[in-house]
Amino acid sequence: MRKLVLISSMLFFTGFVSAQKYSSKTGSVTFEASVPLFEDVYAKDDNNVVVLNADNGEMASVSAVKNFHFKTKLMEEHFNESYAETAKYPKATFKGKVVNFDKTKLTASPQKYTVQGTLNFHGVDKAVSSSATIYAKDGKIYMQGSFVARPADHKVTIPKMVTKKIAESVNVEYNYVMTKQ
Repeated sequence: MRKLVLISSMLFFTGFVSAQKYSSKTGSVTFEASVPLFEDVYAKDDNNVVVLNADNGEMASVSAVKNFHFKTKLMEEHFNESYAETAKYPKATFKGKVVNFDKTKLTASPQKYTVQGTLNFHGVDKAVSSSATIYAKDGKIYMQGSFVARPADHKVTIPKMVTKKIAESVNVEYNYVMTKQ
């Protein structure tokens, strides 16, 4: 009986000291690798999962790479089979931290932050730094930001016949509306 009371007390107090987590399963991540005079290379995933620890600013996100949808099915097929190799590398992940994050200072006015961490795409980890705008409204945390990634840094091979149709630097944007868990 004593052990049961002790374990129950620990579980009860653990809830009070556990981190304040905010998350979303419907985050939006887009990327664009278009070049002038050629067809737009643009894709979007509206099912990106993100978790933010509001106590210390640590965050993580994950996308099923097959969830990125293009304007044309053929482009999507080439992306999944030839470039991203989604059968072999099904997920893209980010683990990092919002630098100098303080939830108590969030207001309805957007504030600029830096997000730093590691992006894993195509099985390759790469350090990423992103500029983000974060604000709080109606009990939710809103985060928007962007960064640039290079396919070559993630060992993505682009066939010579299409290298002039795909940008060397890919613009990645994210948009999250996170609720408290």
